[in-house]
Amino acid sequence: MLKKTAFYDMHVKNNGKIVEFAGFLMPIQFEGIISEHETVRTSVGVFDVSHMGEIEIRGKERVAFTNYITTNDASKLALNQIQYTTMLYPDAGIVDDLLVYNFKNRIFLVVNASNTKKDYTWITDNKKGDVQIVNRSDEIGELAIQGPKAEPVMQKLFDFDLSELKFYWATETRMNPASLNRGGMKDIPVILSRTGYTGEDGFELYIDGKYAEPVWEMVFKAGREFGIKPIGLGARDTLRFEMRYCLYGNDIDKTTNPLEAGLGWIVKFDKGDFIGKTSLSKIKEAGLKRKLVGFEVVDKGIPRPHQEIFNNDSKIGSVTSGTFSPSLKKGIGLGYVALPYNKEGTRITARGKEPMSAEVIKGPFYKHGSRK
Repeated sequence: MLKKTAFYDMHVKNNGKIVEFAGFLMPIQFEGIISEHETVRTSVGVFDVSHMGEIEIRGKERVAFTNYITTNDASKLALNQIQYTTMLYPDAGIVDDLLVYNFKNRIFLVVNASNTKKDYTWITDNKKGDVQIVNRSDEIGELAIQGPKAEPVMQKLFDFDLSELKFYWATETRMNPASLNRGGMKDIPVILSRTGYTGEDGFELYIDGKYAEPVWEMVFKAGREFGIKPIGLGARDTLRFEMRYCLYGNDIDKTTNPLEAGLGWIVKFDKGDFIGKTSLSKIKEAGLKRKLVGFEVVDKGIPRPHQEIFNNDSKIGSVTSGTFSPSLKKGIGLGYVALPYNKEGTRITARGKEPMSAEVIKGPFYKHGSRK
């Protein structure tokens, strides 16, 4: 049985094109991927990301246990701070990439939708110490409000200065329906965070699913003057791709490790033991043989997953993700290539139906987002 998020009816009312995604019925687009992409880059858009998984870890040893199952150092998190991290298998393959929220009485993990069941099983199978693990994914609805106008929109819904909520921080607070003349409704409890997957400024609202309709209405009323629009999964993917954010299942998975994926910055070898540390240390010591690179097509063509990558006549790797960039108006791609072909400026060829000449670049493809 395919699941519906708490906002499903709103997608239907807004003529969303519904597709199956990670076991859910989700909108792939509304008015069109490119126009939705441009809305987020220039103003503000709303994504339903309720398909993402939420797993809570409670108990006295919740931070120590989180440190054991993840690569980053959760012990460094202040109250209400957020951290990007990965979970590894013993051989250093990636179980998932995820966010860790440090709240007063619990650790709150946000995991990829397609991995929720697998992640929950992995976490419970590796349980140690005084912890309780709860999968709350089916109870929670989540909206992501993204774009350079996200803050003035969201400010209308809260009674404190949102400029004080910094990037990768969260707060447990309440939305104020009275601010938008919704008489008779009590304040709605929410987790409000400031992260994002687009390169633009933005916020996330985690709510009890029973509040879905009024929350949706409040957000869109608050954003009306800025031309706020619902955004589908299609534009979410092109936006994240332009920022060169990894997508689990394409760019990272159980066959890749965080060092070769360019995620070494979220691996803290000096924090103590964690699952996968021994294998990852050996990989680091032996030296990497390949790296994930971003590349731009210099003529025509759009790279696609599994296409082979060549340097002259030598096969050096394969494409993991590829798309047309609405912002750059060209094909862009990610792929693993043998060293030393990961160096900026290296000319490569992705071979699809027609060979595509491309050049390796450093950093994100799109460099002008409102979230610096």
